[in-house]
Amino acid sequence: MEKIRKEREKSQQDNKAAGDKSEKKRGKKLSGYGIQLREKQKVKEIYGMRERQFKRFFDLATRSEGGAGENLLSLLERRLDNVVYRLKLAVTRTQARQIIVHGHILVNGKKVSSPSFLVDVNDKITLADKVVKKEKFVEQVIDKRLNIGIKVPEWLELNKQNRNGLVLRFPVRSDIQAPIEEHLIVELYSK
Repeated sequence: MEKIRKEREKSQQDNKAAGDKSEKKRGKKLSGYGIQLREKQKVKEIYGMRERQFKRFFDLATRSEGGAGENLLSLLERRLDNVVYRLKLAVTRTQARQIIVHGHILVNGKKVSSPSFLVDVNDKITLADKVVKKEKFVEQVIDKRLNIGIKVPEWLELNKQNRNGLVLRFPVRSDIQAPIEEHLIVELYSK
């Protein structure tokens, strides 16, 4: 019994020592690069993107007129999966992505199965007829979210009765409420 008790105490001391080391690491201040990287990872997580896709959108943003950071956020907001989420036709961006891939979303009457599709001004986003016929899905997912008091961004228009939306204009920085410091991402990719 005594031997078991001593082994238990020793393992607890070893665990404490390991904990002390990790506490020291947590207190360490991030470098400038670390802060920039964390901001990029945060934005990738918000929009559910992988590195290669994110880099492609950043390249598009830098080639466009205006500030690269604002252009990047505008492009990310214009992605179809984000627009479906913002129009309250899906509970999460991941669910919006799945709905799109399964062919349940139409843009201007045409089926679009790419979540990264960029919407344009005056594009009309609707549900496919086969989805509207699935009463349980419409009731549990779409109607439930449509009735929540979440506000649709000003650059989009939602028609609750017909369960569709319209892109009124391109999003600008003031439309994006997420706490994103896009200048850090630009600085990261400028190195």
